[in-house]
Amino acid sequence: MEGNLLLQAAKARSASALDVAAVAERSKSGSSGPYAQAAELLDSTSSDFGKSSQVHENDLAEVVVVCEPGLQKQMGALHPAAALYERFVNIEKSISEHANFRETLRKRGVKVLTVREILRHGLDRNLRCRIDLEDLAMGFLTYQADSVQGESTPTSRDKLNKDLKEHISDSYKRLVLENMSPDQLIDVILTKPTVTVKPSFRDTGFTASYEFEPLTNLIFTRDQQITTAKGIVMASLRSSQRQHEIKVMKFCFQKLGINVLGQVDQPGYLEGGDFFPAGEGLCFVGVGLRSNEEAVVQLMEKDYFGTTRVAIVKDMFEKDQDRMHLDCVFSILSNDCVLMLEDMMGADSPTRRLVDEYTIGDDGKYTKSKSDVEFSQYLVDGGYKIIPVTGEEQLQYACNVVNLGGSRILSCHAPTARKICKSPHFSGTMEYLEYSAITAMYGALHCSTQIVKRS
Repeated sequence: MEGNLLLQAAKARSASALDVAAVAERSKSGSSGPYAQAAELLDSTSSDFGKSSQVHENDLAEVVVVCEPGLQKQMGALHPAAALYERFVNIEKSISEHANFRETLRKRGVKVLTVREILRHGLDRNLRCRIDLEDLAMGFLTYQADSVQGESTPTSRDKLNKDLKEHISDSYKRLVLENMSPDQLIDVILTKPTVTVKPSFRDTGFTASYEFEPLTNLIFTRDQQITTAKGIVMASLRSSQRQHEIKVMKFCFQKLGINVLGQVDQPGYLEGGDFFPAGEGLCFVGVGLRSNEEAVVQLMEKDYFGTTRVAIVKDMFEKDQDRMHLDCVFSILSNDCVLMLEDMMGADSPTRRLVDEYTIGDDGKYTKSKSDVEFSQYLVDGGYKIIPVTGEEQLQYACNVVNLGGSRILSCHAPTARKICKSPHFSGTMEYLEYSAITAMYGALHCSTQIVKRS
């Protein structure tokens, strides 16, 4: 009863916390989203500050969302294989490398926002933001009862069961969350704990065991969504342990006041590492191990890509974890220059990718305009120059670069960075970053960024 009264009082007090900046409006995606206090973190002087758009990979990057390593990564490091990591993980080194990466992006003029920064923003001065975060945490914290054990009379057993029911109730959980610090709340969301409670017949009368489903791969903010020419579309991830990442990222975008167009629904699967925007006329979407054509069809039917053509790059013959996404084997360096794994180039390659192209008609519907064109040939026909990457270089994340726009490239593989600079096809700038502690988690620079706005 007392818990319900406290909860009602907290909600009533939230009505007095609405005198915030005019830019902090509810997300356009619906009234169920969080209050958009974090819109203050964006450039609110622009009329389109809340619009997310990425027309071309070579356009100027303005806003990027990343997730720094933390407690959830520490938990994942306890068993790298089960956390979908490639190698053993040094958490301190990964924290240092990611901090340097963020600082490099900021020095290049990019607005860098971390997931924790967005979740925490406004909690010190807007009760509504606090309640929104508690509501999110409610879905990530689970209480469950264990059966009553040991000797007890029917009367004492009934009392214990009643007490137990009260202490695993939503009202009790709400009180627990209301009394947590902001960082505690965020850690609950990032580690997704389950608390199993049972009577102990002594002390407080209860004991508990704890299990966690940490969001070990949230550091790779590329995958939970794609940013198209029209805006953000939430993805659908193949791995069951990654599904909750989508909820967190969607919450962050809504709190930033950024409209979310929609989402991919099963049986469609789409992960952001398989998407590349290449101008108003074209985007590339890889399908194979992690993404499928059902998802691409959904987005074409809803016209979420915003391009006249969609090139579906099909991984039909390999589907290897080391090349799980398109950005593992391909990247756009400029308007007419790309990186590509040479092993998959050519019609005779046993691991070749084939392209189906869809073109939008006057009726607004996409129809297939090309079928099963070998990928490198499709690119050459489109006027692209290709810088090849060896199989050994690809395994060191040579293709997984970040283009900050205007062919300003960040790479974590020094030999390939030098190769790109020496190529006559490349006229941009190149910067090398040490990132080996992050690549141990099966991802690199491109995987670690979600560029939500380019101009």
